[in-house]
Amino acid sequence: MNNFITILILTIVGGLIGWITNILAIKLMFRPIKPIKIPILNIEILGLIPKRKNEIASNIGEVISNELLSMDDILEQALNNSNGESFNSHITNKVKNIINEKLNVIPMPFRMMASPYIDDILNKEVPNAVNEISADLLNKAKENVNIQEIVEEKIKELDLEQLEDIIIRVARKELKHIEILGLILGAIIGVLQGILVIFL
Repeated sequence: MNNFITILILTIVGGLIGWITNILAIKLMFRPIKPIKIPILNIEILGLIPKRKNEIASNIGEVISNELLSMDDILEQALNNSNGESFNSHITNKVKNIINEKLNVIPMPFRMMASPYIDDILNKEVPNAVNEISADLLNKAKENVNIQEIVEEKIKELDLEQLEDIIIRVARKELKHIEILGLILGAIIGVLQGILVIFL
């Protein structure tokens, strides 16, 4: 009976130590936010994320830009979701209205004769012109918009407590699993210690 109690106590103690250790390890990722200096040892204590915030921001920006959301992906999505035919038709009608206004001085019969030819030219040329303009705008957008820099700057602008809150919300389940794993491993170590104490 005494042996069972010994193993039980060591299991509980080991589990608690493992659980608390992992909780502290998670907290120390974020805390302290401001450096704490220990004069005698000449050591500066700072949380992992506050200490490496800029590096983390840079790495996240690079991963998102290269692996998850490149400028090409955004532009392709924008083009796929846009109604090109409707846009071309709108431009064609605008050009027709301008031509009709400018050709008011020409007698109606001549305008009616020229209208089919003008329509044919516009229907052929407007889509080509729009495609050229779109391609030019897309190239300029790719040159001027840097997804990595945008993401990096946004993360750097975040307050450290905001960043902590975001990370905890995103990884809440995984962090809880780490705590439970610490409890389980600590309990297993406690059982092994109990067995060693009894039989050695």
